[in-house]
Amino acid sequence: MNASTVVLQWHFTPPDYFEQSITVSREDYTLVIDNGKVEATVLAEVYDAAPSMHDELHGALTARFLGAQLLSHSSFELSRPSMTRVRPDGGSDISVELEGEVIRTSLGVLDTQFQDQHGNIVSDSRRDRIEQRQSLAELISAHSGDLLLTALLASHRTSVRDPDNELVHLYEIRDALGAKFGGEMKTRNALGIAGSQWSRLGQLCSDEPLRQGRHRGKKWTVLRDATHGELEEARAIAHSMIEKYVQWLRSTEA
Repeated sequence: MNASTVVLQWHFTPPDYFEQSITVSREDYTLVIDNGKVEATVLAEVYDAAPSMHDELHGALTARFLGAQLLSHSSFELSRPSMTRVRPDGGSDISVELEGEVIRTSLGVLDTQFQDQHGNIVSDSRRDRIEQRQSLAELISAHSGDLLLTALLASHRTSVRDPDNELVHLYEIRDALGAKFGGEMKTRNALGIAGSQWSRLGQLCSDEPLRQGRHRGKKWTVLRDATHGELEEARAIAHSMIEKYVQWLRSTEA
């Protein structure tokens, strides 16, 4: 080895959260996600010249997990990174951070695969899910420094770990976007959100007598739990709004 390197290492559970190995190559570092472990390898001189790189890498990685969570709605635990400085002679120095980040709601996934008469796979839900998850996670990770995106992902994260108030937190996503663009019509026009979706999320979160909603105990005297279908519908609309905002970020950046 001709130069010192810095290796940042994270651990996460479940170890198959992304369902396959991922390698991300950037000009300054290489990051590998596989089997419950993440390793980012950086030249020491690059790492030392960028004091914020440690936090930026952790933030981008966390955003990647949160992006994947938009589609999986399942829990993960991501540690803070340990750091190993590997010297040219092969020796190393290690420092460890112990703080963790935990989200505690999980759902199972049932996969389907269809083949034609010749045995060729024409539909594979696992493959499609992995590709969609990685694409969205990569896009969100690329814009992890955007403050509004950070807030939207935080609201979604809280909706996962606080199911008793899930619709309250999902409504925060619509509310924050409305504040960003200056109201419903400007937001819908900027992001291409259908009026029916905008209204339906408001109805589910605010107008229905649901225990997970915003106006329980104020507007209604008799409440019921939201059905699985209602929660899935609200999640899908909120997820779509976040995706549309990320697409808007990409288009404005371009």
